[in-house]
Amino acid sequence: QVQLVESGGGLVQAGGSLRLSCAASGRTFSRYDIGWFRQAPGKEREFVAHIRWSGGNTYYGDSVKGRFTISRDYAKNTVYLQMNSLKPEDTAVYYCAADRVTTYNNPRMYDYWGQGTQVTVSS
Repeated sequence: QVQLVESGGGLVQAGGSLRLSCAASGRTFSRYDIGWFRQAPGKEREFVAHIRWSGGNTYYGDSVKGRFTISRDYAKNTVYLQMNSLKPEDTAVYYCAADRVTTYNNPRMYDYWGQGTQVTVSS
């Protein structure tokens, strides 16, 4: 079992940056793949980024490539999502999720989810 808590969301102007954190509890955190997803009102949950449990492989959704960076700190049991050059269309609730997955961009593959953190980008 792993529990996840997101933080770092807020209101930012277009072009600005935010860093989201996903803090995990549980001794086996280092063995889980971590994904970031987002969901805007009236839309389906969208894949944002993923990092393998080993930390060696990262993947990004097409809409955030080149702007967002995912990383993990094993000592702090935390995964980060650095978001740069934010756009109004990035506005959503951002969730982190954990599991050992074979399809990293499918939210149904993840069993463990945080409560989400709101990101709002103003134009």
